Formats: sequence, structure tokens, C-alpha cells
Amino acid sequence: MHKNKTIVGSFLFIMIFVVLGLNYIWEDAYIWFSIGLIFLAIVFFIFRFETRNVEPRELVLLAVLASIAAVGRIPFASLPSVQPTTFVIMMSGYVFGAESGFVIGAVAALASNMILGQGPWTPWQMVAWGLVGLTAGWLKNTFLMQHKWGQILFGVIWGYLFGWIMNLWGFLAIIQSGGADTLKAFIVYMIGSATFDTFHAISNVFFLLVFGGIWIKILNRFKRKYGLLE
Repeated sequence: MHKNKTIVGSFLFIMIFVVLGLNYIWEDAYIWFSIGLIFLAIVFFIFRFETRNVEPRELVLLAVLASIAAVGRIPFASLPSVQPTTFVIMMSGYVFGAESGFVIGAVAALASNMILGQGPWTPWQMVAWGLVGLTAGWLKNTFLMQHKWGQILFGVIWGYLFGWIMNLWGFLAIIQSGGADTLKAFIVYMIGSATFDTFHAISNVFFLLVFGGIWIKILNRFKRKYGLLE
């Protein structure tokens, strides 16, 4: 069973990056690739529950958390890279597990862009935020995530990793439009985004310090009281 899970999980990850590659080649079809990523995210989530039935209230909870993460971007839209979305996705993955975190991150990106603007960057945001929730779930029982300083370090790291993933898309888009494709140009591009990535990391730290403890308590209470996503 564990071997089968590993095989299917690896296949799904490969398919996710295939979708990103196709999005780079045919960026005008980004909405279809976004739908494809949502489908893969849902398959990834359902695969976790292959030995049990997924209850409607569990799906509702994931939808609510994804909506909170998505809406959280809107009030901070005027502040570059400052938003609570990464924090909400991180806490959700930490409490409810890797697969749930990935689904919440991917859906939040797609839903928030319905308001803030869709584009060929959407699938990349879906994957980046999905990976935030996924890794938070994977590391939830480690020494790192069991301590506040570890969670803060995790938030800082993903503040930059998220930016680097989006930088990769941005640089590929520049190359596709005929721009420079040298290592020097890529480094300059990365340096140019460092300020925004730092804002993202700082906002993650702020939300973790101020709201981290209470969010974990609330989500764990729902999980234990109603037996959700155990």
C-alpha cells in the first residue's frame, strides 16, 4: 500500500510540472491548465482517503479555508507581497495534513485571481501556494514545526521560495517574448524581486507571531470535536 501511494504521488507531481511546462508553451490556454491543476489537486486529496469515505463537511471545511485564504489577499492588494494567504495555507496544512494543505493552496490562488486578475501566472501561483500547504503538512510532526521559532523559519523560507517560483515563471515569460536569457539577466531579475520577497517573509512572520497560536488551537478544536480530516 505504501509503495502504491509513493508511485501515485510521484506520478501526480510529475503531471503537475508537466502542466506548468505546457502553460509556458501555450500561455494563452492558462485557464485550462489552471483547471487541470485543480483536478490534479483534487485527485491528490481524494487519493489520501482511498481507504475511507470523504465526508461532505470535510470538503466544506476545505472550501471555507480556501475562501478565507483567497479573500485575505484582497484587502492587502495595494501592498506588494503583503498578505495573510500564505499564513492561512500554512496553518491549514499544519493541522489538517499535506494533501489538504495542497488543495487549499491551489484553490485559494485560483479563487483570489478571479477578483485580482487571471493570467498565465495563475497555475504557478497555484503550485507555489499548494506546496506551502503540502510541506507544512509533511513537516508537522518534525522538531522544526513543533516550535514557534521553527514555524517562523518555515514562514521566512516560504516567503522567499514563493517569490523564486514566481520569478522562474516571470523570467521564462521574458525569454519567450525575446528578452535576454543569460544567467546574469536571471540574477538581476532575482535581485530586483528581493524587496518584495522580504515583505512577504516579514508578513508571514507577523501573522505567525500574532495569530499563529490561536489559529492552531481553533483548527485543532474543529478537527477533534467533529473528527474532521483525521
